[in-house]
Amino acid sequence: MSMTPSTGLNLDARQRAMLQAMHIKVWQPDSPADDGLATPTALVALPAPAAPLPRVPVSLPAVPSSTPPAAAQAGLSPRPDGIDQMDWPTLAQAVSGCRACGLCESRKNTVFGVGQLPVAPATSPQVDWLIVGEAPGENEDLAGEPFVGQAGKLLDNMLRAIGLDRHNKVYIANVLKCRPPVNRNPEPHEVAQCTPYLRRQIELLQPKIILAMGRFAMNALLDASVPEVHKLPLGKLRGQIHHCQSAGRAVPVIVTYHPAYLLRNLPEKAKAWADLCLALDVMRRAP
Repeated sequence: MSMTPSTGLNLDARQRAMLQAMHIKVWQPDSPADDGLATPTALVALPAPAAPLPRVPVSLPAVPSSTPPAAAQAGLSPRPDGIDQMDWPTLAQAVSGCRACGLCESRKNTVFGVGQLPVAPATSPQVDWLIVGEAPGENEDLAGEPFVGQAGKLLDNMLRAIGLDRHNKVYIANVLKCRPPVNRNPEPHEVAQCTPYLRRQIELLQPKIILAMGRFAMNALLDASVPEVHKLPLGKLRGQIHHCQSAGRAVPVIVTYHPAYLLRNLPEKAKAWADLCLALDVMRRAP
């Protein structure tokens, strides 16, 4: 049976009217394909361009500011007065009840510190070593003690390697006394609220040396002695002896990496060991 290629598309008036109402245009070739084969007519129904959709204004949720608005701080209250005159029990109580920044809303416990306690009156160095970290994490928030969990175990091993432990001639504290949500970095206004507590701890403990672990501890302790310390990476201040003024004394400060950082960057442990050796040398030469 022979087949003849179709030479056109036969549409009656009713069919064409239906296609036009549907905004469908019919395309038909001028001539059939001439390749010796029976080929159906090429038919492509192209929809007419759709009318542009009207613009609908979209309201994006506001991004929360790092500093909560005053309305969100209704439950906050200023720091107590006279921190620089408080004794150790009064200072610990003030930290426990502090509501000077928004961190009080999400904390489980305040984290004042752990280690050898000062004996009043503090007329001489109360501890040999003061170790200052950055802020409590989840484990610290639950336990109410600094440097627990894996980072705490690493710190304990570091102390043990130089003949120390967290309860003998050592005190451990953080810059922040409350945990930032999801362990984020401390905000400047949070550091500003907590730093007076840390400075009073230093005055009462009168340590022979301070080990600043992490960038935020470095910034808080050396803000008055190192120009633009907040702009400097921690690595720039390692391997040097800095000083922190406290109660008329220049306390040596050694900067090193935070144990949590060392757990993520194992090769840096060698640098942290060098920092501990430098601190030991300072202690040996101290009067």
